[in-house]
Amino acid sequence: MTQKPRMAQASDGRFAPNTQLQHVKTGGLYRVVCLANIEADLAPAYVYESLQTHDFWIRPQAEMEDGRFVVMTSETN
Repeated sequence: MTQKPRMAQASDGRFAPNTQLQHVKTGGLYRVVCLANIEADLAPAYVYESLQTHDFWIRPQAEMEDGRFVVMTSETN
């Protein structure tokens, strides 16, 4: 019997839901919706929303947390 992989929990990620982020390279502003799992391999991924266009995006957790996004602070807003 194979063990079912553990599903991602919001507390597993560096960025909690509703955290506002800025993309370092483009300056784009985003809001984290949740940490989810990619259906094909159950890898954790963030669902996030553009604060400019309100489009929703999905990016693997490792990419979101590798330094290309930073948490917005009052000085960034």
